[in-house]
Amino acid sequence: MAGGCLAALAVACWALCGKGPAVPSFEEVRLRTRPSDAVLLDRNGLVIHESRVESRFRRLEWTALADISPALRRAVIRAEDRRFYRHGGADWISMASALWGSLRSDGLRGASTITMQLAARLLAELGPSGGRRTLRQKVRQIRAALALERQWSKDEILEAYLNLVSFRGELEGIGAAAAGLFQKAPQGLDERESVVLAALIRAPNAPAGQVGARARALAADLSLRCDPDEIDALVERTLGRAYSIRPRVALAPHVAQRLLAPAAAGGERPASLRTTLDAGLQRFVLETLRRQLYDLSSQNVNDGAVLVVENAGGRVLAYVGNAGNNSRAIHVDGVRARRQAGSTLKPFLYAAALERRLLTAATLIDDSPVEIPVVGGVFRPKNYDRLFRGPVTVRVALASSLNVPAVRTLNLLGVESFVGKLSSLGFGNLARADFYGPSLALGSADVTLWELVGAYRCLASGGLMSPMTLLAGDRREPARRVIDAGAAFIVSDILADREGRSRTFSLESPLATRFWTAVKTGTSTDMRDNWCIGYSERYTVGVWTGNFSGEPMWNVSGVTGAAPVWVEVMNYLHRNLASGPPPAPAGVTRRRVRMADSGRPWDEWFMAGTETDRIMPASPTAGCRIAYPADGTVIALDPDIPPEEQKVFFEARPASPGLRWLLNGREVGRAGRLQLWAPQRGAFRLALVDGADRTLDTITFVVR
Repeated sequence: MAGGCLAALAVACWALCGKGPAVPSFEEVRLRTRPSDAVLLDRNGLVIHESRVESRFRRLEWTALADISPALRRAVIRAEDRRFYRHGGADWISMASALWGSLRSDGLRGASTITMQLAARLLAELGPSGGRRTLRQKVRQIRAALALERQWSKDEILEAYLNLVSFRGELEGIGAAAAGLFQKAPQGLDERESVVLAALIRAPNAPAGQVGARARALAADLSLRCDPDEIDALVERTLGRAYSIRPRVALAPHVAQRLLAPAAAGGERPASLRTTLDAGLQRFVLETLRRQLYDLSSQNVNDGAVLVVENAGGRVLAYVGNAGNNSRAIHVDGVRARRQAGSTLKPFLYAAALERRLLTAATLIDDSPVEIPVVGGVFRPKNYDRLFRGPVTVRVALASSLNVPAVRTLNLLGVESFVGKLSSLGFGNLARADFYGPSLALGSADVTLWELVGAYRCLASGGLMSPMTLLAGDRREPARRVIDAGAAFIVSDILADREGRSRTFSLESPLATRFWTAVKTGTSTDMRDNWCIGYSERYTVGVWTGNFSGEPMWNVSGVTGAAPVWVEVMNYLHRNLASGPPPAPAGVTRRRVRMADSGRPWDEWFMAGTETDRIMPASPTAGCRIAYPADGTVIALDPDIPPEEQKVFFEARPASPGLRWLLNGREVGRAGRLQLWAPQRGAFRLALVDGADRTLDTITFVVR
């Protein structure tokens, strides 16, 4: 032992004579020690979600020494550095003992005080090489420890040590260890848990038997009244299961994934990120959606999403990507997932027709059976209730979400024109017009809830479009006009018309709020998607329910699926707030009108130049056109094929038996179906005419 004392004295002289390395301050270390989680804050600075963004280690927020269990502090000091409060950074007595046992080895083992261990963690150059520190590295470690003791208090050293030391696997710091292994905060650790954690420090990944033996020995050394069998059982129970740390707040997982995930890929990340969300509203929306999905679980509805946005500024106030307790795809973001739109696109169809003066809100459209030839067969649109109502106004057709009038309106407007309108409204990934055909009027396009809410917010803003944002402090981009202000106003007035929607939804449906709102529901093919999107004077709210698996719901409509959530959220937003209709923009007038034959008069809104006081039914052939041949087509006859085997067909869309084909002025057949014609060489003019000999469309083609 005398040799060890002499060696320790020599090391001490070497360490004390040399210059110590520069060490950071306690405050610098505390501020740069970031947790492995980042937090999302709401618009008022409240934490709404914690999300792990660091994959290399698991660490929670810094824990003050006063918030750490005294039992743990005693256990760690006894296990790692029992003379911690009596030395100045290096325990020369322990070092002498360690040196005596290491004189014949090529390195120095043991005798590291808590301060020395902390110094090695703070200064990378003090790390061991080849598994053990050389004597030179040990001296430098001692010098760093002495420098720490001169600049830091003992409590600061112990606090930093407990926040940086590894306990088990990826768990760093007492906060992560207490939460991950015992589901507790550090101040709640009892004596048995404390000796187990202290036993892990020397060998964090040691087998349970070794950890139990060290913990029992430490408990005996501390004279604790702990049953050794209970300690062994605690070790086996704790280390025998996978540890987990649940977030304390988890209100916006899909927002966290979207905003914080890029940082997890290696980029610089903030410890916190302020969003535009409102914590109180987010919690209410989440609970409301969960309750509705629970009520609908017997009808095979397992998933849902809600988005709430301020009309002015586009700030997102609530974003729930999914809340289904029975969901098999809880991580799928329902706000961004593409689903079939159903009838939610109809307001934009009618808005486009209104702004082009093709229709007015009072125009009559025939809601009766129609057959439209499409590739592979015939398209027969039907209403949701499978009833037809005969001639109805555009107001009733849109408010009551009738399908046949929507298809007739699309024929007037043109599919390609409607695809362009949807694209300008922010709907992405749209296919070419010929992919959809007439079914686009009924929402055959795949859209996201984010896109739908953005488009409805455009209606709420009088036809002006601007980006929506989740980040507080984002610069507001100038709005651009996408829909004519008059058309947006008239569509909003229709969507707010309780009487207008009563043909389908009755006067007292869940869509009827006690304050002004405009709202539209939608259900996709086979009840796979259910929507309710609407807006008030200040807010736009969108709700989707369905199944990410693609399974159909059972007997669920927009009114019974998504609408109850929509109306609850709207009522919450307006619990202390009024909502009134928008003022009529310039160029929109109100006129008293009546049917041409009979009926009671009513007041209707018209865009400038479309006013009338007598309503005539729209022509059933309006919008009919020649689908084939295309204008300018050149047809070459094949001399190797018998002339009787070579035919050209004429096709009109929509096909109607009341239409006729005129070829160079001579009638060649009816346009109710494909018309075959034996081609002859020459130039031809093909006309599509109605029963009154009015030309609806013409094209020219050449046969060679």
